[in-house]
Amino acid sequence: MADDTSTPGSGFDSASWLARDQEFVRLCKSTLSDNKAAFFDVLAGARIDTVEVAFNGYADEGQIDGAVADGEGGDTDLRSINVEIARVEWGRQIVTRQILSVKDAIEKLVYDLLQQTYSGWQDNQGAYGDFLFDVAERTITLKFNERIETSKYTQHLF
Repeated sequence: MADDTSTPGSGFDSASWLARDQEFVRLCKSTLSDNKAAFFDVLAGARIDTVEVAFNGYADEGQIDGAVADGEGGDTDLRSINVEIARVEWGRQIVTRQILSVKDAIEKLVYDLLQQTYSGWQDNQGAYGDFLFDVAERTITLKFNERIETSKYTQHLF
């Protein structure tokens, strides 16, 4: 018997969707090294030591709560510095290059990393946390807190 992964009558092919999603994640991961290098070079040039980006998602909505830069150039307006990054558009499966403000580029990178690491982070009870961009270490650390709703069932027969 053939393995039918679509819901009858829905027109949705889950196997095809999964393959597209896996290709999206693969392409995003392939651009991460170059994007990190570009970010860290620009941030180092602006004398920024760290950037912390908070996020919060709940009930099918999620947002970035802002980026805070620290260091000698910590008061630099991240909208005034540009960086070129590689972007993958879900469903198109091609890599394009864009020049964006560091603020916009960080936001796009954070959303991409959340999608790749915790797809659905904004659904149901959601999640919150932050990303720390450490320029000296050239690392991005994700601190992720998933909200979990639990249920405990017991039955008593007397």
